Amino acid sequence: MTTLPSILHLSTIDTADTVRIEISGDLDYDTADLLLEEVTAQLSARPGLKDLHLHCAQIGAVDSMGLSILLMIGRRAAAAGTHLHLDDRPARLTRILDITGTLDYFAAAPPTSAADPHHHHHTEPQTGEGTAQAARPTGPDGTT
Repeated sequence: MTTLPSILHLSTIDTADTVRIEISGDLDYDTADLLLEEVTAQLSARPGLKDLHLHCAQIGAVDSMGLSILLMIGRRAAAAGTHLHLDDRPARLTRILDITGTLDYFAAAPPTSAADPHHHHHTEPQTGEGTAQAARPTGPDGTT
């Protein structure tokens, strides 16, 4: 059986302060660097870029290299003062992010539906109650 090489296709659409990169295909060891190169070029060419949208609906397979590149893009965007959005994530990508503990890293950005200027992202304040530290017994019998 012959395995076809994975193909990654990127389409970049930009405005004055926003870049949207539509990703189609596998984001893996063989292709992920292409996305990193495109994002790096966009961030370098636009020092005042406010938002970087990665449109993920057509992403195929994502391996550890693909995940690593997404995390690197997140760091580079943050360093540039650019807000990263992973738009229209397919369930398989969300699952990978959840399993690896990185979903919160990307979910910290408001969802694309927050583009409505009247939409406000609301987060409940942390009270410290119910934390794993307070609920976890310290000894084998639940005593200290």
